[in-house]
Amino acid sequence: MTHEARELAHRALLYALLLACAALTLLPYVWMLSSSFKENIEIFSARIDLIPDHPILDNYVAAIDKHPVIRAILNSVIMAGVETLAVVVTSVFTAYPFARLRFPGRDVLFLLILGTMMIPSQVTMIPAFILIKWLGWIDSYQGLIVPRIMTPLGIFLMRQFLLTLPRELEEAARIDGCSTPYLIWRIVVPLLAPGLAATAILTFIFSWNEFTVALNLTAKQTATIPVAIAKFAQGYEIKYGEMAATAALSLVPALVFLLFGQRYIVKGLTTGAVK
Repeated sequence: MTHEARELAHRALLYALLLACAALTLLPYVWMLSSSFKENIEIFSARIDLIPDHPILDNYVAAIDKHPVIRAILNSVIMAGVETLAVVVTSVFTAYPFARLRFPGRDVLFLLILGTMMIPSQVTMIPAFILIKWLGWIDSYQGLIVPRIMTPLGIFLMRQFLLTLPRELEEAARIDGCSTPYLIWRIVVPLLAPGLAATAILTFIFSWNEFTVALNLTAKQTATIPVAIAKFAQGYEIKYGEMAATAALSLVPALVFLLFGQRYIVKGLTTGAVK
């Protein structure tokens, strides 16, 4: 076998493996979308049909009319949107001193911030709940958003991006009399567009999928879409078709947000890996 034939065979094998992995990843979503157009009895039939024989829209109508799905999606959009904006702003201003300034204990403090990423959220759940209850923020947007307006992942990504920027631009701006806040806003932030996009996308996805915190801190007014989906499992009869329809509707905002900036995720995560 020639070298070209071996290379072609390896490439074909690689593509086949990638297609198999993609199929396994997408299968649950295809099954969910298919179930949203079926009745309960058809979902649990012995036949495995990804394409319904008699598709119906009753599940979507019932999910919107009988359950507060639209309100839950709106709550998730508000929570994820405000939290994303806050995390992006705080990450830039927190990461800048770690990337540009020299002060005693800088590296140790940065390692401590990164170390908080290894602490499970369940460890701080009860103290956070007690504090939020003491502030009177139960079932409110501030109770969901304020405790998470700063994340170590956002600080890490912003610092890695700042390390790739040439210092000469900032030095030239300082010579022209530019102050530090103006320097960050007009010089640094425009150059950090890929990092800002990557941080925003990751924060939005994590916030959109947050379940445990939202379950403990929300009620009817601010219940998010993961909480609304979980409530379908309550009671004696579970409407799996309506649950699947609600889950399908919940994917729309996240997919739109992801499609507009998916290329920035890989760039943001790989920044700093290669000098």
